[in-house]
Amino acid sequence: MKKHKILAVLEKELVVALGCTEPVAIALAAATAKSHAQGQIHAIRVEASGNIIKNAKSVGIPGMSAKGLEFAAALGAAAGDPNKNLEVLDGLTGEDEQAALKLIEDGKVTAGQSDSPKRLYIEVMIETDQHNSKVVISDNHSNITLIEVDGKAVYMGGCENIGLQTEEDDLEALTIDEIYEWVLTADLKDLSLVRKSIELNRMIGLEGLSGNYGLNVGKTIIQNVKKGILSDDLATAAMSLAAAGSDARMAGSTMPVMANTGSGNQGIAVTLPVVAAADKLQVSEEKMIRAVALSHLITIHIKSKFGRLSALCGVTAAGMGASGAIVYLLDGGLHQVKAAIQNTIGNVSGMICDGAKAGCAMKVSTCSNVAVQSALLALNHQEIQSTDGFIHDDVEKSIESFCRLGNEGTRQTDELILKLMLEK
Repeated sequence: MKKHKILAVLEKELVVALGCTEPVAIALAAATAKSHAQGQIHAIRVEASGNIIKNAKSVGIPGMSAKGLEFAAALGAAAGDPNKNLEVLDGLTGEDEQAALKLIEDGKVTAGQSDSPKRLYIEVMIETDQHNSKVVISDNHSNITLIEVDGKAVYMGGCENIGLQTEEDDLEALTIDEIYEWVLTADLKDLSLVRKSIELNRMIGLEGLSGNYGLNVGKTIIQNVKKGILSDDLATAAMSLAAAGSDARMAGSTMPVMANTGSGNQGIAVTLPVVAAADKLQVSEEKMIRAVALSHLITIHIKSKFGRLSALCGVTAAGMGASGAIVYLLDGGLHQVKAAIQNTIGNVSGMICDGAKAGCAMKVSTCSNVAVQSALLALNHQEIQSTDGFIHDDVEKSIESFCRLGNEGTRQTDELILKLMLEK
């Protein structure tokens, strides 16, 4: 695979995002719909796939106290800037929040589940005193596939699995071997997005450690290190920084992050365990950047087969990427990188996704710990064997099995999780 094609994959899948991408995508659809329907809002209707509902129902929105699908849509329609894409809610104020809440209080905003078979689907319809508009986002959080005004389509675009399909041949050809070889030889100037992911995501990690967000998972780990209850080691460093980033993001921090394959939380889980390990090991900046690039690309490789939303937690895939990167930081080779990925697949592959929320930080912490453990086992020449579970001798086949589990084996689980959430 040529260098520029791998770089194109990075550039497609690393995107700066403000706020959890599911409510932000709803806000983007609503802001876009409102931009095509001037006048006073009479009604806003949101219809979304079950996976979007799971992840937008309880998660915090940057700088806001309210939550939920209705609020995300109202906020996007009242004050969002569609030109900012996934940063559509950047710069909003308390007055904007009140304007959105007023729309809800007046009974102008409703939300429900779409009958679309797509796992990532959002449809927002806005009626004003002048126009009606409809915007559809599907397959990717910023992939607008339809804009309709007064019953007429004014835009039909996007594509299936955008960001994956656009480079489908490249992604099919991508392997752990090629990723590893490219990361070791890539020109550092081509890794500027990776460097930016380190800078942005480290900042939100540090914010989570200094502030008071969500369950304070990362902060609690550090406090217990200081008490002598937990050790000040590689695993706790990885767990605390990564979990703290998730604490802040899930609680509605206004700080942007670098998302990986459409997920900001996943972007945090891909980068921060590796950054924390690099800091702990005092490696060079270049080695840290290459390690984080390796983590990003392994995760993109897995997620391209796994899908963007599933009944399984996407942070598990991030843990697989981080485990290989931590092996690299500890001077392991390609065989050990593969072994670490195998170990991680064999450990956390059954972790379910029950929506975006404060508790996601605990899952980030768990997968960060597993990434370190898997790497250390691999470096000690310990690897889960093909006699165990669905693990194969070939890591690529293990990845395929894991992704089949996520895509084919959890559809009923996904429906039940959503049902349990909505019954509360």
